[in-house]
Amino acid sequence: MSYRTPLESRLAKKTTRAITDFNLVEDGDRVMVGLSGGKDSWALIQILDVLRQRAPITFSIVAVNVDSGYEGYQHRAVAEACTARGWEFYSEHTSIGAVIDDKLDPDQTPCSLCARLRRGVLYRMADAVGATKIALGHHLDDFVETLLLNLFFAGALKAMPARLVSDNRKHTVIRPLVYVTETEARAYCKENELPIIGCCCPACGDLSLQRQRVKRLILELEREHPNVKGSMIKALANVMPRHLLDRRLNPVPALREAAAAALPDVADLPLDVPLIPVLSRSQLTVHSPQLPFVSGGTKPEGGK
Repeated sequence: MSYRTPLESRLAKKTTRAITDFNLVEDGDRVMVGLSGGKDSWALIQILDVLRQRAPITFSIVAVNVDSGYEGYQHRAVAEACTARGWEFYSEHTSIGAVIDDKLDPDQTPCSLCARLRRGVLYRMADAVGATKIALGHHLDDFVETLLLNLFFAGALKAMPARLVSDNRKHTVIRPLVYVTETEARAYCKENELPIIGCCCPACGDLSLQRQRVKRLILELEREHPNVKGSMIKALANVMPRHLLDRRLNPVPALREAAAAALPDVADLPLDVPLIPVLSRSQLTVHSPQLPFVSGGTKPEGGK
């Protein structure tokens, strides 16, 4: 079965690559797609449905919509589009918008709090519909923008994972569009005549937001270096811990020697393997006269 258009073929290949690289969808999965009505979530559910019909494994999809309670949000248009395409659909009306207005000062950005509140609703809905995976429509642009946002404004070198297991181990969040650009998602949504619905949040599209500033920065860089986003997404899969300053990833030699003496397996590890995660997986306590206490278990009594 061939794909309908070259664009669909390109998205299918990129999404399949992500699914394979990060083990995002497995046989028997019930994949719950967080469907906001924006271009990204529409592109995600459409391409997953296309792949579902061609995949060598069996999985199902179900769309869920979280209505944040903002006036004018057209959740019925989302429901009608899903019904027309034969997609199982559930919607939940919430007061997230009112909670944000109550909790945040006027000069604060609501996006982070909104995302956390919506994630909680999605977890609950995943339990209700029996989903084994929660699929979100974050694309390549979101990954590299988040990387720069954390780098510039949060003092952290991180982006977002393609596959994330919740702290309680009950839910798995997947992002199959990690290799798909925002431009491709928008074009695919338009090609399939899917109704793009705005979230009606007052902050949506605010050009003063940090994410919008980062978008403009990347756009300027692309004019001189067209593959800059591709280079950044590649960098996220090509981390070199020894060339960073995080001492948790690069313990001083004395600590590695002390750990190797107490835990023989450590002695055989390459030097570019972060030592602290290895110690954390063991329940070993390592002491070195020249170094502070480091442990994968509990601190001794009186330890600071």
